[in-house]
Amino acid sequence: MLSSESKSKIEPKTEAEKLKESLFMEKKNGASRLTGAQIKAADDFCEGYKAFLDNAKTEREATSYAVEMAKKAGFSKFEADKTYKPGDKIYYVNKKKSVIVAIIGKEGVKNGAQIAVAHIDSPRLDIKPNPLYEASDLAMLKTHYYGGIKKYQWTAMPLALHGKIVKKDGTSVGVRIGEDKDDPVFCVTDLLPHLAKEQVAKPLHKAIDAENLNILVGSRPFKSEKGAELVKLNIMKILNDKYGVVESDFLSAELEMVPAFKAKDVGLDRSMVGAYGHDDRVCAYPSLMAVLDYKGVPKNTVMTVLADKEETGSDGNTGMKSAFFMYFVADLAKMDKVDYKHVLMKSQCLSADVNAAFDPAYSAVYDPANSCYINNGVVITKYTGSGGKFGTSDASAEFMGYVRNFLEKNKVLWQTGELGKVDIGGGGTIAKYIANLGVDVVDLGVPVLSMHAPFEVVSKIDVFMAYKAITAFFDTDIE
Repeated sequence: MLSSESKSKIEPKTEAEKLKESLFMEKKNGASRLTGAQIKAADDFCEGYKAFLDNAKTEREATSYAVEMAKKAGFSKFEADKTYKPGDKIYYVNKKKSVIVAIIGKEGVKNGAQIAVAHIDSPRLDIKPNPLYEASDLAMLKTHYYGGIKKYQWTAMPLALHGKIVKKDGTSVGVRIGEDKDDPVFCVTDLLPHLAKEQVAKPLHKAIDAENLNILVGSRPFKSEKGAELVKLNIMKILNDKYGVVESDFLSAELEMVPAFKAKDVGLDRSMVGAYGHDDRVCAYPSLMAVLDYKGVPKNTVMTVLADKEETGSDGNTGMKSAFFMYFVADLAKMDKVDYKHVLMKSQCLSADVNAAFDPAYSAVYDPANSCYINNGVVITKYTGSGGKFGTSDASAEFMGYVRNFLEKNKVLWQTGELGKVDIGGGGTIAKYIANLGVDVVDLGVPVLSMHAPFEVVSKIDVFMAYKAITAFFDTDIE
């Protein structure tokens, strides 16, 4: 006798079932639609991504790492007064904190360009200009948090110090302490539960005061028979011996505290990557690799832009509100004897940025039907913003259709998603600043669990699909 399961396999489909197949969206887990070889390709791709995460924890480091990768791939430094021919590979560094990597197309930029934009800054703790002090025989560094963080998440965890110090004589030194196995690490202390009755009764956003996010950096005094601030003095002596700096050199330094741990596989199945800085390096790395791995000569120029300052509003001369990107396009347009404004109006862009993956532990803040899910591929976010779509560009139906078409043709797993329920919160991306230049743009990125936390989680499959999506986008205009 046939089991009910066997019967269902041979019974003809009903008219309703056939109609559902043709009219409804498929809702199977994305991982189940991939072959073993495709999953292995995703896993292999993420080994390079994990190395990028470990070596590019700040925007300076990400820029430097991207440039080194570009050089190895045959890209040369851009020179504005030089004429480039189709197939030439170039990179342009802006203020050591943002970079553009491009391949000149057969048509140059006369008919626009294919652009992928991601950001390489992440939430962190910045060291204040006058930071070092001593209190109760402990040496501390004052901080000012950068970007949107939950302050309590940054206490009682190992931190590493990254950055650059420009000394009073004009010379500079790079700082990176806490990443090597023999390095010391640092931390923000927290209150023990036994004494935290008042603290835990406060709302989360008030439990840790921003001015108390201070970094513990030492406790041993300089050996002396008398004197004040001897612990601080000992710390300054260590810094002076190692870097040749004095206290006033903090005034001309950029120092950042970031989590000291490395990127790690997550889960018994190793299907995910946990790390600091997925937002937005999880989109920056696929965007960079898509241009570095590009084969042949594109019809129109393709470029990847890695920008700074997105987490604080994209202001400043290294963010996407500045003119560095527009100036670069203008230089390319000048070579082709066209107006850069017309180049931008004809260009297309993927704003490669993340979205919040649906988390069943916090399902109340999500709209399940309009959320993105781990392992279901790259997420297209038509609009971001907050409330009544304030602060967003809202991609057109035409451009959404264009993106959907090349994703389907190239068998890229993709989904759509909003950033939570309407009026619950919201957020913004670089897309609106690109749109303001007249470029067709939509957000395309990777779903992230625990976004903006010191340890975020993404799916390896979704990371690889971001790479496939941006590669397909660059290929859409190839002859």
